[in-house]
Amino acid sequence: MTTHNLLIELFVEELPPKALQKLGDAFSSVLFDQLKAQGLTAANSAVTAYASPRRLAAHITAVSALAADKAVQQKLMPVTVGLDASGNATPALLKKLQALGAGPEAVAQLKRAPDGKAEALFYDSIVKGASLADGLQKALNEAIAKLPIPKVMSYQLETDCELPGWSSVNFVRPAHSLIALHGSTVVPVKALGLTAGNSTQGHRFEARVSPVVLANADVYADTLAKDGSVIASFTERRAEIARQLEAAAAKVGGGVKAIEDAALLDEVTALVERPNVLVCEFEKQFLDVPQECLILTMKANQKYFPLLDAAGKLTNKFLVVSNITPDDASAVIGGNERVVRPRLADAKFFFDQDRKKTLASRVDGLAKVVYHNKLGTQGERTDRVRVIAKGIAALLPQAKDAAFVSAVDAAAQLAKTDLLTDMVGEFPELQGIMGGYYARHDGLGEDVAQAIEDHYKPRFAGDELPRNTVGVVVALADKLETLVGMFGIGNLPTGDKDPFALRRHALGVVRMLSEANLDVGLDALIAQAIPAFGDKITDPAAALTSFIYDRLSGGLREQGYSAQEVEAVLALRPQRLSDVAKRLTAVRAFAALPEASALAAANKRIGNVLKKAGEVDAHVNTALFKEDAEQALYAAMQKLLPESEAQFKAGDYTSSLQTLANLRAPVDAFFDDVMVNAEEMDLRLNRQGLLKSLHLAMNRVADLSCLAT
Repeated sequence: MTTHNLLIELFVEELPPKALQKLGDAFSSVLFDQLKAQGLTAANSAVTAYASPRRLAAHITAVSALAADKAVQQKLMPVTVGLDASGNATPALLKKLQALGAGPEAVAQLKRAPDGKAEALFYDSIVKGASLADGLQKALNEAIAKLPIPKVMSYQLETDCELPGWSSVNFVRPAHSLIALHGSTVVPVKALGLTAGNSTQGHRFEARVSPVVLANADVYADTLAKDGSVIASFTERRAEIARQLEAAAAKVGGGVKAIEDAALLDEVTALVERPNVLVCEFEKQFLDVPQECLILTMKANQKYFPLLDAAGKLTNKFLVVSNITPDDASAVIGGNERVVRPRLADAKFFFDQDRKKTLASRVDGLAKVVYHNKLGTQGERTDRVRVIAKGIAALLPQAKDAAFVSAVDAAAQLAKTDLLTDMVGEFPELQGIMGGYYARHDGLGEDVAQAIEDHYKPRFAGDELPRNTVGVVVALADKLETLVGMFGIGNLPTGDKDPFALRRHALGVVRMLSEANLDVGLDALIAQAIPAFGDKITDPAAALTSFIYDRLSGGLREQGYSAQEVEAVLALRPQRLSDVAKRLTAVRAFAALPEASALAAANKRIGNVLKKAGEVDAHVNTALFKEDAEQALYAAMQKLLPESEAQFKAGDYTSSLQTLANLRAPVDAFFDDVMVNAEEMDLRLNRQGLLKSLHLAMNRVADLSCLAT
């Protein structure tokens, strides 16, 4: 069957930039899937998505004008319902056939086949293949209906019928034209009150012709670029902007580079159809303001790309991605420089005003800021963070250092005060960062300033940890306050809803305890945090502990550890999370030993024996040994267990498990030759005690029974 390539374009007013790429991908993928489901595409058909600020389009290769007819077998009803005792069709069967467009003569063609415990009647028919016009109309309707539109607009279209009037249309933005080309033939489909044609509009200001007429489906991108001055492909436009940014930075010289921000690059790509990167600058006096403030205002408000020098410091030059390419760009450059100047002046004003008050003078103001209706104000929250931070500090070796404890308390007390500053009020993203700057201005010392700046870290997966131990303690206290408080009032994450980012907070706790190598047990950490809330909460320790271990488990599996390995280690609920990686390494090395499988199975068997026995004392009386196998196992344990325990205490978990691997032969012999549950009570208890001693030793590093297959 002859095929041609298909081009669909929906030309609209400016689409939401942050949603553009998602809209383009969804539009093309649903179109393709719907055409494929109707048999209108070939096995080698491929789809290419296009998305620019004013258009969504899809190019699909090898599309048929008519889908092939399809043989369909349809189950009608049980034989006992469709045929009477004489084998004649019942009224129910005839009515069903009539609904399918078949007459009584079709009864003779029906097939009988088993259907579960009974027989059913099946009707074979040929379904005529869909035409492209019908199939594309259905696909287009579906693609528009399934667009992930952030917010729908309603607008009016004048009707094209004989009676004048208006019709209401709901879409993300008003649509102005529709293209549907199969090769060079227009497919007569309609959407959003528009009838398909073969023309569109190019660049709003720089199109060479208007309208832009397409000769066929395959010249879409080239014709738009040549006649319409539009780069239709989101991917190609993004790559062109990145290329121009790099070239413009190189032209400035001095090793400067445009700031790397994938989200900003995506957004700017969705704002321009024909990118033109220009170099602009602002007065150097603004560089006295913290560069985070200037960078944020340029990126967030103006969509500019600040230029950083080789050391990562902000320069007074920035790049603008313009949507026009005039012969003389001076007016565009000057306009952007004039626009950014008030923004930077505002940032400088906020910074100067904020420094007129110390952070310490803002502490009382936190009592006026509501944190949570059940947990009080930010002032109360700060008091709790201070208590928790002091408790964490008391668990560390640095607890004897008065300067360290004082720094922790100061940072915990002042960590939230920058929420009351003008700069953070304007740019909430700078909370913590501005606190660090203001702490330095107040002369509080670098440890305190860094701790205030870092106490939100890690903010996301892969983010860096606080730079010093003071910061780690305050960050832990801040996250624990949130976790304990929210769990204590029953405000838990559900499904994909986690408004207080408790999962992220839990992962932050896990990372700090794992990577900062704090000698603090998780249970002790949570236990000392709970009293800070008084009677505002109920004890959340059990639920919160499980929640944190669940986050740890998921993170470890994402790192490549198997579910068995993770389960074996976390089954013991290790208190020092910094040990978990070493335990996993030891388990993986043990699992590779030839003795591992048998010992894991034996460990599981021992666990079952002890579980059925109830409370078992690990005491062993050698005088009660009767079998050579139990004597041999005891002798091997006397030799190997002290060695394994010493290695465990030294933190050499791998060697500890490998030493235990030497017990395989005596353990196997014991289960082959010894009846554990002997009739004599003293023998039974002694043998259970021997197994209890072995079980305790084998499961110090991990629960080896989890490795049993």
